[in-house]
Amino acid sequence: MVTMPSSALKLNIGFVSTRFAGTDGVSLETEKWAEVLGEFGHHCFYFAGECDREPEISMVMPEAQYRHPEIEERQTHFFGNEKRSREDTDWIHETTKFLKQKLYTFKEEFNIEVLIPENSLAIPLHIPLGLAITEFIAETNIPTIAHHHDFSWERKRFLVNNVWDYLSMAFPPTLHSIQHVTINSSGRHQLARRKGVVSTIIPNVMQFEKPSPGIDDYNQDLRKALGISKDQLFVLQPTRVVQRKGIEHAIELLSRLGMDAVLVISHASGDEGYEYEQRLRKYANVMNVPTIFASELFDDKRSLTPDGKKVYSLWDAYPHADLVTYPSLIEGFGNAFLEAVYFKKPIVVNNYTIYNIDIRTKAFKVIEFDDYITEETIETTRYVLEHPDEVARMVDHNYDLALKYYSYHVLRARLKVLLDNLVWD
Repeated sequence: MVTMPSSALKLNIGFVSTRFAGTDGVSLETEKWAEVLGEFGHHCFYFAGECDREPEISMVMPEAQYRHPEIEERQTHFFGNEKRSREDTDWIHETTKFLKQKLYTFKEEFNIEVLIPENSLAIPLHIPLGLAITEFIAETNIPTIAHHHDFSWERKRFLVNNVWDYLSMAFPPTLHSIQHVTINSSGRHQLARRKGVVSTIIPNVMQFEKPSPGIDDYNQDLRKALGISKDQLFVLQPTRVVQRKGIEHAIELLSRLGMDAVLVISHASGDEGYEYEQRLRKYANVMNVPTIFASELFDDKRSLTPDGKKVYSLWDAYPHADLVTYPSLIEGFGNAFLEAVYFKKPIVVNNYTIYNIDIRTKAFKVIEFDDYITEETIETTRYVLEHPDEVARMVDHNYDLALKYYSYHVLRARLKVLLDNLVWD
C-alpha cells in the first residue's frame, strides 16, 4: 500500500449544503474555500437545493433546500413542541433515504473523493439532509471535512424540539472519517464538551492580500440611486434584517448622533419572518432616522433588472459608506466586520460573544458598545466622523491586523493541514 499527503493529489471535492447562492456567510465562505482548493489543483463540485455555481459542476436537488415548501412545513412540526407524530418520523426516514440516494448519484457522477458538508451537519434547518449526509459518510467511509458555522444549541428557536434523537445522531455526527472545523473558539469548546470531538478553528477570511475595489464607472451613481446627497452621511448596515442583528441600535445611534445621516440596510428579511422589519420601520419613523431598506438594489453580483435598472453588489456600497454599523447580538463570526476592515471603514460594533472572545483580543480599533448605546458611544462616533485623520489611523491599523489573522494565507495553511491528514491507498 502506498500513501501520500492528500494535498499532493488532485482531488475531486464535493461541497454539500442546503444552499450555495447569494451573500449568506456559508455561501461566501464556501466560495473562498473553493478558490483556495482550486489553487491547490483540486476540483470542486456542489450538491445543494439551490446553487448559483456553474451547472456542469453542480447537482441541484430542490428537496435539499431548507426553504422547500414541504421541508419548511415539516420543520415547524419539529421545533417548538415536544411530541413527534409517527407520520413525521416516517417522513423523515423516507426523505432521508431519497436524499442519501441522490448523494450516491452525486459521488458517482463527479467521482467525489472528499466531502465538505457546509453547515448542514451543524444547524438543523433540514433534518433529513443532515441524516442523509451522516448515513452516506458512515456507509462510504469517505474522507470528510465538516465545516460548522452555527450549532443548534446556539439558537433559542431550536432548544425546544421533538428530534433530539436525530440532533444527537447527525448535528454533528461523530464518525472517525470526519475532521471537524469550527469558525470560532466557543464553537470548538462547545463541540468538545458536548460531543467529545476535537476540531480545527478556521476563521472566516477575506483576501486582504489584494486591495479592495473602489468607486468606478458602474457604482459611482450609487448615492443617487439610493437618494443620498453628497452632504449626507452614508451609514451602512450590511446584514440581513433578522432580530439577532440588533439593527435598532444603529437607528438609536443615528437618532442621538444629531448629524445628517441616512441608514442603508443592504439585505432583505424573510429567513425568520417579516415582523422584525415592520418593527424597525416604525422605530426609525419614531426616532426620525432616514432608513432605506435597499435589498432590491443589491445582490451578490452586479446585474440589470428586466426593465434595465442597475443592481449593485454589496461591495459597491462599502466604498461610498462613511460608517459601518454592526450591532449584532449573536454572530457565528462576523463577515460584515471583516468586510468593513477590508474596505477601510470605521465600524460601530456591539461586543457580542464571539467578537469579544476571538476578534477583540486582536486589538482592533473600533467604536464598541456593550448591549446598549451610551453617551460615550455617541461622543466617540461623532469624534471619529469629524476627524478624518483619526479614521485613517484606525482603518490602516485594522487592515494590518486582519492581514495577519484573517487573510487567505491563514486559510491556505490550515486547509493544507486538513488535507494532509487524509491518507489514501
